[in-house]
Amino acid sequence: MRRRGRRVLLGVMAGLLVVAGGGAAGVWAYGRSLNSDLKRTDAFNGLSLDGRPPVKVAGAMNVLLLGSDSRDPDNTIDSRSDTMMVMHVDADHQHAYVISIPRDSWVNVPESPDGEHGGGMAKINSAYAWGGVPLAVQTVEQFTDVRMDHVVLIDFAGFQQIVDAVGGVDMPIDQTITSIFPPYRVFKQGREHLNGAQALDYVRQRYQFDDGDFARERHQQQLIQAVMDKAASAGMLSDPSKLNAFLRSTTHSMTVDRNFDLLSVAVALRNLRSTDLTFLTSPTAGGGTEDEEEVVYPDDAKAAELYQAVQNDRVGRWLSDQDGTTTPDPSPTPNN
Repeated sequence: MRRRGRRVLLGVMAGLLVVAGGGAAGVWAYGRSLNSDLKRTDAFNGLSLDGRPPVKVAGAMNVLLLGSDSRDPDNTIDSRSDTMMVMHVDADHQHAYVISIPRDSWVNVPESPDGEHGGGMAKINSAYAWGGVPLAVQTVEQFTDVRMDHVVLIDFAGFQQIVDAVGGVDMPIDQTITSIFPPYRVFKQGREHLNGAQALDYVRQRYQFDDGDFARERHQQQLIQAVMDKAASAGMLSDPSKLNAFLRSTTHSMTVDRNFDLLSVAVALRNLRSTDLTFLTSPTAGGGTEDEEEVVYPDDAKAAELYQAVQNDRVGRWLSDQDGTTTPDPSPTPNN
């Protein structure tokens, strides 16, 4: 499954220009201020360079996106990572692909630093609970054989504030459901305007849908698209105070690796435009039960094809092969 989003990082870049008044010095100072708001974590702590996948294409970027109920990535006991996505940005920075990995994917999780967990097959989201961000990175890199350049972690409560900062979002509701969480909101089929609490509640539902976790992933993707569309709208970009509130709430809610630089990333991705973002789901081969837990089995063959395309910066070509259509392929030359 895939779908296209609009105006993703364009809104952030435009926001920097609008709020800073358009001057280069102002943009730099404001960007530095936003960058200082970001919480940092040693995302790659303890990972051996020799044991990590190699960088195959210069200029391409792979970012592990994690959603968690923990604001402290260095203390993750009993916390969950219910959202796990790999964002791949082409080397020419003209397109980005966001691949959702089902949280119940049955994969090999390396041994945790304390030696008490892992070292065998488990649900992929166990890695974050057992070893924090570094073990999550190690697990995803082992599963995909794709080197992660950066990690972005956002807490659920923070995303609620982000939605409120843009004035709420319009979301397509697949079917009428009642939330399983207090205050047991009712979401009616059709298009609804949701505030932060409502949106977060809706995208956390899964039991009411026939496709369970896949529905939740789809709704998470729809929420990301709705937030970014709203942030890049004319109304937001023309109102410095609203835009500043959105950017501040975003950076306050994010934790990133120590080498992540907001301005550098924004500049690198400044050419992304509408329809430049494609959402996908990591290929799966159905569900089952392991140790009395419901799990999702990866489709190893198809997943290997997809992640090889990510490694070699040929995701567009891979997608066109799946669809039987023709997509321009920059045909980058892998590094040796």
